[in-house]
Amino acid sequence: MKWTEIVGQEKAKSRLDFHYQAAAIGEPLPSFMLCGPRGFGKTCIGEAFGLRVKDMTAGQKRFYSLNCASVRNLKQFWNSIVVPVINDRDVTILFDEASELPMDVTMALLTMINPNPQARNSYTYDDMTVDIDLKRQTFMFATTEPHKIFHALMNRCRRVDLEEYSHNDLSIILKRNTKNVTVAPGVLPLVAPTLRGNARQAVMMAQDIRTYLAPIKKTTFAIEDWNKLSHRLDILPLGINRLELQVLRVLESRKDCSLTRIAATLGMTPASVQKDLELYLQRNALMEITTNGRNLTSQGFEYLKAVNKLSGTKKT
Repeated sequence: MKWTEIVGQEKAKSRLDFHYQAAAIGEPLPSFMLCGPRGFGKTCIGEAFGLRVKDMTAGQKRFYSLNCASVRNLKQFWNSIVVPVINDRDVTILFDEASELPMDVTMALLTMINPNPQARNSYTYDDMTVDIDLKRQTFMFATTEPHKIFHALMNRCRRVDLEEYSHNDLSIILKRNTKNVTVAPGVLPLVAPTLRGNARQAVMMAQDIRTYLAPIKKTTFAIEDWNKLSHRLDILPLGINRLELQVLRVLESRKDCSLTRIAATLGMTPASVQKDLELYLQRNALMEITTNGRNLTSQGFEYLKAVNKLSGTKKT
């Protein structure tokens, strides 16, 4: 994807563009840490920026992406990445899933990317010294878990936080990924709120729309089609999943509910309830956590009423 094709994330793009403009007149690019939940476009933005820098240098500074989960130790990193990809080369390298970096690799990177007036560093390993020129080599990191990044590595980077996508942004992304499909008026305002502010969800929804239309040989996706598709795929308002709905049901019947009670009712661990279910419910103000326990908000009660009405059931 080209830089100009990226939808939304205006603040993140503005920060990166500031440094790009400086690099265009010879300044070194700093190291970046792209932070945000899954599906918010960290990898996409990192790749687009790296390719933009490549274009700026007429192809001289190439782009390389590395999934950090594949890095086992410093020896492997040195032999497979530092020597063939970084050493004496012009490159922008994106370290995706940076929280998975082994500590010995992290410590090596601290030396390599250390900012200084000369914009140069050296690192020696296994009797070989590699010179890092921060005008030639640019380091980018992407993570969904910034709290797991070693603090010294985070401090050496310009942190770029990604934001939740607006409904308008998600609508644009969905339309771009439904080629040869006409989305009827009134459909996108129904679909966008179910995408959880997530660009990846918009792309997957576009795939589901194409899959739905293909066997019935239609090229227009209308409101009645959305009603049928959301029913078949069990898409609830706000994109709430069934486990999150169960949490709301538990809170509906019990005031000041404990995390342990919710976890036991759902047959899950407390940690999984906290990390996988409660965050989105809190973000949408459907539940609240106080010193007394967990409770539905007024919005939460209204949400359950709407779901009951939608499904044709009654509160028991």
